[in-house]
Amino acid sequence: MKASQRLLVKKSVNPANFNKGGLEKTLSAFSLTMMGVGAIVGSGIFITPGIIAAKYAGPAAMLSFVIAAVVCSLAALCYAEFSSTIPLAGSAYTYVYTVFGEFLAWILGWSLISEYLFAVSSVAVSWSSYFQNLMSGFGLKLPTFLTAAAGTAGVSGAGFNLIAFVVVLAVSLLLVGGLQESTRVNSIMVIVKILVIVLFIGVEIFFVKPANYHPFMPHGVSGLVKGASLAFYAYIGFDAVSTASEEVKNPKRNMPIGIVGSLVVASILYVAMAAVLVGVVHYSKLNVGDPVAYALAVIHQNWAAGIVSLGAVVGMTTVLIVMLYGGTRLLFAISRDGLLPKVFRTVSPHTKVPVKSTWIFGIIASVFAAVIPLDKIAELVNIGTLFAFAMVSIGVVFLRRHETLQQINSSFKVPFYPVLPVVSFLACVYLMLNLQAFTWHMFGIWLVIGIVIYFAYSYRHSRIRAGLRAKESKS
Repeated sequence: MKASQRLLVKKSVNPANFNKGGLEKTLSAFSLTMMGVGAIVGSGIFITPGIIAAKYAGPAAMLSFVIAAVVCSLAALCYAEFSSTIPLAGSAYTYVYTVFGEFLAWILGWSLISEYLFAVSSVAVSWSSYFQNLMSGFGLKLPTFLTAAAGTAGVSGAGFNLIAFVVVLAVSLLLVGGLQESTRVNSIMVIVKILVIVLFIGVEIFFVKPANYHPFMPHGVSGLVKGASLAFYAYIGFDAVSTASEEVKNPKRNMPIGIVGSLVVASILYVAMAAVLVGVVHYSKLNVGDPVAYALAVIHQNWAAGIVSLGAVVGMTTVLIVMLYGGTRLLFAISRDGLLPKVFRTVSPHTKVPVKSTWIFGIIASVFAAVIPLDKIAELVNIGTLFAFAMVSIGVVFLRRHETLQQINSSFKVPFYPVLPVVSFLACVYLMLNLQAFTWHMFGIWLVIGIVIYFAYSYRHSRIRAGLRAKESKS
């Protein structure tokens, strides 16, 4: 076999092994939907609608979220077909391994590791800030050098964000206790978060001024589209749901419901929040760090500000739970294929959870959150996600042509095939090309590190390649 063929060796899929991965099947469609909403609706819902309205779309910000949801739904439909056809851990990594081969799967998997790792770290830093604001209301305050990383504005010398460090470890402890317990806590928090958002909308709707909706599109269509580009990133958490497919009861039915359902619920919340926010406060005044709290102050409803801060903390906690979970299951899947050390695929016989993988991932993320400033650790999240979206979207075309997978009765098919997968692929590539040059530089460095690891370890320890070598030695 040629070297190029060895790099593109594909993962064989045997439906008989779908229930033999060692992970316990405990998740329902409701649990998946709550996971998706937990990942998508975080602190961003209290911030991004105001920024989009003030800087780009004006009162049409609500339409920016609709456009972003439509674009995201294209990728979501592709994920739904893959996850219902191949219900294995690893999400996009596993899907690409099956249809494109090992090397591209490793590149994508390595990119997704950055997405989950830096997403957890950046959200933990934001969680720390909101939590400090909440505590300051009770007169409690930690020293600056224990609440901000070195290099953060106003922090000289060494710094260690103790709160961010501790919250990641606390979520790791929750996850190692068992998936069923973790999803129960996540579901409760998601419901609390939704109630807080509904409370805000219910309070603000009585203070809406129709005049604030004029002009509706002050910056024209271009502003609307730019707003949609920013709003797109508010939805990217739904891909974490597909990492759970191996632990889902009846994945052919529940995976599409969980992925699409979470996107629908999140879209309704974002659109409603944007619509009410610009109706209460003129869009030109919403370019502030906390537009929701600002709107409450404008209408003299300060009593609700503390509740909103609590909702933001709870919201980010659910993001931490789901993204940390997604990262550990990704490491589990890559390790099971031999591309990472076996320590990442060790499953506890009691909780059916990859405990070591969870702790390793959690500790690394907690250290990153504690010592690296937020603006430095958030750069890789978007590009890694868009890369995954693009590969999964175009991968559906190859999935339909896969000889073995054609025999699997998938309960969900992307409509208007092959137009929608191709459009989704092109949309994701377009958004990638519009990212900052610094993001591409960081992404390139991360990929170089991943390629070095692949040829130094993964290529030689690949379980699929080991099987091929065994067959060649016998022939």
